[in-house]
Amino acid sequence: MTTASRMSGLSLKTLREEARHCRACHLWKNATQTVFGEGPQNAQMMLVGEQPGDKEDLAGKPFVGPAGLMLDRALDEAGIDRRKVYVTNAVKHFKFLPRGKIRLHQKPNTPEIKACRQWYERELAAIKPVLVVAMGATAAQCVFNKITPINKNRGRLIDLEDGIKALVTVHPSYLLRQPDADAKAREYARFVDDFRIAAATLRKSARAA
Repeated sequence: MTTASRMSGLSLKTLREEARHCRACHLWKNATQTVFGEGPQNAQMMLVGEQPGDKEDLAGKPFVGPAGLMLDRALDEAGIDRRKVYVTNAVKHFKFLPRGKIRLHQKPNTPEIKACRQWYERELAAIKPVLVVAMGATAAQCVFNKITPINKNRGRLIDLEDGIKALVTVHPSYLLRQPDADAKAREYARFVDDFRIAAATLRKSARAA
């Protein structure tokens, strides 16, 4: 029996409540709150990012900061309605270094990703999406349960358990870090193209249903 089959039938509301009290790693100690996934339980697409940032930690919602705005724009251009997508992160607590009043983002390490993977597994089992999109290296490591290079795997559908497909792309914050306008425009166009592949996959699945 697969992981998803063992965990099916769970409600996202129940999972979100359980995750509020998660102490599987140390990150909960300094974070404001658990930032769980958001979106409909019948979503056909599940987006997985790295971890909540400063704004997400305060709001308790995923992808509401600058990276979230970039993501919304790209989804819209690809013809995907974010309201119909389930959006979550590999790690559910904000990892940071305090610098005065500023909290500097820190990349989660492998033990932290592994400790939090139970929540991704349970979200996946509850939603049973057609497609999972892993945005960035941390998300890809969570989805595939191993270190997975982005460029080597980007732009092609990869099989997961239970007939679910996966797609790998960059994290939208990568676009924000591009050194100049030309690089940002070029990488943004690639990002939108990845979501066009996602949109086409969902359309194909809907026709086959």
